[in-house]
Amino acid sequence: MVALTEKTKKRLTIQTADIAAETTTIRSLDWDRDRFDIEFGLQNGTTYNSFLIRGEQTALVDTSHEKFRQLYLDTLTNLINPEEIDYLIISHTEPDHSGLVKDILQLAPEITVVGSKVAIQFLENMVHQPFKRKIVKNGDRLDLGKGHELEFVIAPNLHWPDTMFSFDHKTQTLFTCDAFGLHYCSDSTFDEDLKAIEADFEFYYECLMAPNAKSVLSALKRMAELEKIDMIATGHGPLLYHNVEELTARYRTWSQTQAKAETTVGIFYVSDYGYSNRLAQAIASGITKTGVAVEMADLRFAVDLQELRELVGRCNGIVIGMYPANGVGAQAAIDTVLGSAKEKQAIGIFESGGENDEPVDPLLNKFRSLGLTPAFAPIKIKETPGENIFKQCEEAGTDLAQWVTRDRSIKQMKSLGADLDKALGRISGGLYIITAKKGDVSSAMLASWVSQASFKPLGVSIAVAKDRAIESLMQVGDRFVLNVLEEGKYQNLMKHFLKRFAPGADRFEGVRTQPAENGAPILADALAYIECEVASRMDAGDHWIVFSTVYAGKVSKPDALTAVHHRKVGNHY
Repeated sequence: MVALTEKTKKRLTIQTADIAAETTTIRSLDWDRDRFDIEFGLQNGTTYNSFLIRGEQTALVDTSHEKFRQLYLDTLTNLINPEEIDYLIISHTEPDHSGLVKDILQLAPEITVVGSKVAIQFLENMVHQPFKRKIVKNGDRLDLGKGHELEFVIAPNLHWPDTMFSFDHKTQTLFTCDAFGLHYCSDSTFDEDLKAIEADFEFYYECLMAPNAKSVLSALKRMAELEKIDMIATGHGPLLYHNVEELTARYRTWSQTQAKAETTVGIFYVSDYGYSNRLAQAIASGITKTGVAVEMADLRFAVDLQELRELVGRCNGIVIGMYPANGVGAQAAIDTVLGSAKEKQAIGIFESGGENDEPVDPLLNKFRSLGLTPAFAPIKIKETPGENIFKQCEEAGTDLAQWVTRDRSIKQMKSLGADLDKALGRISGGLYIITAKKGDVSSAMLASWVSQASFKPLGVSIAVAKDRAIESLMQVGDRFVLNVLEEGKYQNLMKHFLKRFAPGADRFEGVRTQPAENGAPILADALAYIECEVASRMDAGDHWIVFSTVYAGKVSKPDALTAVHHRKVGNHY
């Protein structure tokens, strides 16, 4: 079944397949989606996976994104009369998986919704109608008959606080929603081509799971208590069948590395209040870019105050998402954070965008009086957050992480052997400014590690530090401009783009620009410009090596020379 939406001209298709005994997947294939939030560029689209399990009773595991409403509902009703579905299992309530819950309730009003306590509470605020519900805890079971006994594994913060896995003991299939997924759209139902998907699998982990590494390890521990898992039925991308052990082992290795990071930042927020979940995740993404670990604590639900004190005590930085003025439990938790905070910790505060946020400034002043240092200006939400706000949050997280690791960074600068350091510094480069624009977000950075990399196709390679703000606008398929600076006339531009910008600040204020064909700013005072499209990225430790094809460009002064950057040392810029 195929549809082409008139508004966006994006290709949307549906695939169904029998994946195990009495188990069918309904995969909504979003071939052309190129971005999740601002920091998550997609090279290969994505899928939203839903599942039917038919025992003596029938369960539907998750739904789909609302953009697939007609396609999904037509497909479902061709497979089964919705009134014959006994249970709707909600793995978690993010709209790309639960966007059609209200539609299912209308088609099957007697259905029983199964989910974690948190998920059911979230759903009440989403569907605004009564529904039958069954709240399950870790280890609870639901017998559908014919051997299909589902065991539930509560897995909070993967990557929302309401996440739950479901394990079918008959087929040994674990339904995991976001966890172990990837944004990858193809006709392949399963993961038979590991080489094709492994880069997207790792990138997905870095963006969504790394900020919750300790929660990943907790979920893996609970998974180990189940019978052997033959298949992981993910919410995005191909289902894992051929490489279950390999890919779960990678999750364990990555999470153990992240959890052992020398530096930790705690993020404290109230889930399902305003936009706190997404704002907190954006800040966490900016933090983990730098190699700093994140621990997230949801203050909406019962929090062990002693554990909270211990967490605050081991954190180098603290981020607070403002909570509702009538949030009694949250207020007690914040008082505990205040009582446990230490001098010289970094602090950052963001509004959640709810209608009744506690004011930011009085709380920030309390932390200041304790000797904590604000790492970024409070993020205040005046309207529904858009790309610019989420980008601001990401940059704020990076700023905070850089502040808490400043001593370590200085130590690393001094760690390279003197002779090698000086020799490496003799590799010279040009001076360039990279400019990019994606939607409402634009950014720029000064670059020197740039080189032509190929003739066919014409291509350049650029080294971009992982913690640079522009990095999230240079995913595969993104377009940008490489501005070449002129020898003897680059100082003003270099000085402007070398300065430290506040999170979300306009990098181009006071700079003469004009738009390129790809929308990115061309610097009017540059010697030349080249329009580029990212073709691939290679992990190079603390940098990405970004290979890009070039397709347009112009020189403004044919006789002028490119500015050259000479360094004396090789272990920092």
